[in-house]
Amino acid sequence: MQMQNFEKHVWAEIDLDALRANFRTVKQRAGSLPLCAVVKADSYGHGAVQCARVFAQEGASWLAVSCLAEALQLRRSGQTLPILILGHVQPTYAAALIRNDITAACYSLPQAKALSEAAQAAGGRVKVHLAVDTGMGRIGFALRTDFDAAIAEAIAACTLPGLEMTGLFQHFSVADDTAEENIAYTAEQHRLFVQACSALTAAGHEPGIVHCDNSAGVMLHPDWPEGLPRAHCMARPGIILYGFDPSDEVRFGLFRPVMKLKTVVSMVKVLQPGQSTSYGRQFTAERPTPVATLCTGYADGYPRQLSCGKGIVEIHGTPCPVLGRVCMDQMMVDLSAVPGTVQEGDEAILWGGTVSDSAEDIARKTDTISYEVLCGVSRRVPRVYLEHGTTAAVEDWILND
Repeated sequence: MQMQNFEKHVWAEIDLDALRANFRTVKQRAGSLPLCAVVKADSYGHGAVQCARVFAQEGASWLAVSCLAEALQLRRSGQTLPILILGHVQPTYAAALIRNDITAACYSLPQAKALSEAAQAAGGRVKVHLAVDTGMGRIGFALRTDFDAAIAEAIAACTLPGLEMTGLFQHFSVADDTAEENIAYTAEQHRLFVQACSALTAAGHEPGIVHCDNSAGVMLHPDWPEGLPRAHCMARPGIILYGFDPSDEVRFGLFRPVMKLKTVVSMVKVLQPGQSTSYGRQFTAERPTPVATLCTGYADGYPRQLSCGKGIVEIHGTPCPVLGRVCMDQMMVDLSAVPGTVQEGDEAILWGGTVSDSAEDIARKTDTISYEVLCGVSRRVPRVYLEHGTTAAVEDWILND
């Protein structure tokens, strides 16, 4: 692969062919349901502009983000698909929502009133999707606390001037869990959602679009438009688009990881017996030990918890364990399995290789989830986009912002 337009220091290779394949797999499972591709958190660290472009080409109907800035980034890149902000947006930005045709989540009557006032002051109407809380306990009209009161508040929000209610959504909290009680909890969330949709429709406020299925939901329950107006239903996949299953409990084996994180060897040396490496002298050589220094560290998104042998990096197709502590910008690995063959400038795969850790391996080793590992790749790491084995685009957010 020809490197261009970025320093070969540490970079993330984003396989757009895998991204397309993942979207098509979800689309096949969803059948006739349109898809809202979740591109929040900069497409889980993969780069929202390029990923959204691929999803649009593949037939996505909507894009979902977390905040106004993410939505505006997509609009400024030329993206014309409908965009939904899943989380909070300050009502004072109503004019920007109207001007850029961005849909906001409406999740409480006080928030709806503030947004209504701001929209009227801006001289327009803000499109909103009502968010109902069926058991996630984050934002949303609280159906589990008092269903009738929550629906009454949602109906009141629909009647406010300056707001145009065009959709209804909720979020499953344990759809990625196979425990019997959690399967029942998810089913109850769905039942409440159907009940809310029916109540709004009966009151003359039928949602134009309804969506409740996340990654686990769309794969496990593609039939769950049952009880809902199917012509208005949409699925909302996230992590599976980027190649990872929702959890260890819910696995499909159908998706290809999209990101591979790489760096280069900056120095090769041999530690002599008694010599140590990195902060805290957590590794001291007992025999002559060949070591590679890599020009990456936790500031790039490689977790410090992978210090002292927990992390496995791939060099020349061989697994090389981390030696000592991972530093902010550098780290060391053991070359004992590839002595004498590694040179300065050689590539190393931090995750996503054949014998290196995967993002899921790293998540298990650091007691987190693959989502956090992917989102943790910092902005100073260029994203290199590959299509058909060649570089299609490079985004260096430090230099090009």
